Amino acid sequence: METRRLRLLMELSRLGSMRAVAETVGTTTSTVSQQLTVLAREMGATLIEPDGRRVRLTPAGRRLAEHASVILAAVESARLDLAPDAEPNGTLRVAGFATAIRAHLLPLVTDLAVSHPRLHIFVREHEPAEALQLLAADEADLALTYDYNLAPADPDPALHATALWTASWGLGVHAGAEVPESADTLEVFARCRTQDWIVNSRNAADETVIRTLASMAGFTPRITHQADSLDLVQGMITAGLGVGLLPIGTTTLPEVRLLPLTGPEVTLRAFAVARHGHLVWPPLALVTDLLAQRIRRNPSGRGAERRATPAPPSRPGP
Repeated sequence: METRRLRLLMELSRLGSMRAVAETVGTTTSTVSQQLTVLAREMGATLIEPDGRRVRLTPAGRRLAEHASVILAAVESARLDLAPDAEPNGTLRVAGFATAIRAHLLPLVTDLAVSHPRLHIFVREHEPAEALQLLAADEADLALTYDYNLAPADPDPALHATALWTASWGLGVHAGAEVPESADTLEVFARCRTQDWIVNSRNAADETVIRTLASMAGFTPRITHQADSLDLVQGMITAGLGVGLLPIGTTTLPEVRLLPLTGPEVTLRAFAVARHGHLVWPPLALVTDLLAQRIRRNPSGRGAERRATPAPPSRPGP
């Protein structure tokens, strides 16, 4: 059912003649008659009947005209609500990795609750592949994702990615490891060739980085452990279970050394991803822009983690 036909019926109810309707909407009487005939066929009901040389609405026509006024008002309200210059409101569904949510999205949620109380944000914590699947299935409107310079994500022509920040990564090793601080990336990897390697349990990007650099250093890494939490990665390193990538600048445990990786560097790149054409929706445009502005204003607080870091357990009661 086309709304323009409902508009013609509503105008006929208001004006009383097809000629008046035609003059009001800028068409011909014949076109008005044809469109109302199609509408009657779609509804399976007689909508108009002769009334001398004019026509009038049947009871079914009058009832549909009442519905039409409500429907057309709702359509107009939706048009205004979705216009690029409309006040952002509604529900924005965001799926993203823990650091992006905790360090950047949640502060915006707090601010937006005051500045845009009609805008509601639903948050789901997911690794990039999971977040992008939700985006593709229309179960999320915005995905906060990351990749690495040595493991770039395949571009999807259906998606638009807004760059947010970059962060350098190093290799976490046990404090007693005999690796000089001045060693370049390939020497660091070569000296750790006999170690077990710890990778992310929910994203293969850092494993790709490790395998790439190990191959350049002339060996195949023995990848044995997986952990989604960076705290757990450090715990594994402390326990002597292996080595793993960690963000530069993170606070390390006393038993963990964080070696910088230079030549080649390992860089995490964070993005806000949405479907092409959807960024004109005011809530999505607003939050994407605010995320980018926040990071430009505070580059030192961009965040570097890629995995969820759970809060420490509470102390047991007495």
